Amino acid sequence: MISRITGFLATIAMVATLAVSPAHAQDQQPAGAASAAAVDAAPVAAPAAAASAAAENPYSLGNIIAHGNVVDQVVLAILAIMSMGSWYILVVRLWDTSKLSSEAKEVRATFFKKASLADGVKGLKEESAFRYIATTAIEASEHHEGALTENIDHSSWVTMNVDRAVADVNTKISSGLGFLATVGSTSPFIGLFGTVWGILNALTAIGVAGQASIDKVAGPVGAALIMTAIGLVVAVPAVLGYNWLVNRNKAVMAQVRSFAGDLHGVLMGNRAVAKR
Repeated sequence: MISRITGFLATIAMVATLAVSPAHAQDQQPAGAASAAAVDAAPVAAPAAAASAAAENPYSLGNIIAHGNVVDQVVLAILAIMSMGSWYILVVRLWDTSKLSSEAKEVRATFFKKASLADGVKGLKEESAFRYIATTAIEASEHHEGALTENIDHSSWVTMNVDRAVADVNTKISSGLGFLATVGSTSPFIGLFGTVWGILNALTAIGVAGQASIDKVAGPVGAALIMTAIGLVVAVPAVLGYNWLVNRNKAVMAQVRSFAGDLHGVLMGNRAVAKR
């Protein structure tokens, strides 16, 4: 009797289990399928959302260039011209001072060891600043004639001409430094002008709308902050480059003036020997 009751209960339990299991499986499958569909759709939706956000970003530099007002675009154009001009001057003047320094080392090692000044001049490059100074000094020493120049003694005449040649070299390697100084001192204020204009647009939008909503303020203020950052990016390299080039020019011109002084001494020595 007990075994029959036990078998009957076991049969009921097995039937109930078989009945509940399909229903439970059906309840679980939609959730799993939805989860799988969400996982499959996520990689597709994420890039689309990112692309949409990038395309509609009102704070980017590209948005200012494409959709900014005339004042913003003019300010950006001025800062771009200043930046390109600054980098061009930095590269060119760096090349000039490096070449002049290399020539100074070569001249110091070889020029005054030649048999004559003519041989020394021939050993210099055609476009060399040292050849220009040497040629000017030799011509001044050999052509000290005329009713007016005879009133100046030979040494002073040669010194004046050598100083002019050295000044010409200094002017050449210093050209463009004024532009760097101007960019370094004015570009932050040009960027600040763009900032003030952006804030003015934001305040105008608030006044027209009658409420300070974030969509009216965020775009102009974001553009204003970009203008400030660009102004500083343009100014800092110009100021650093100006100071660096000034120091390099001082070092190089000290070598040029040393050569000019030695050359003047050689010319005066040759003249003294010729008079004997």
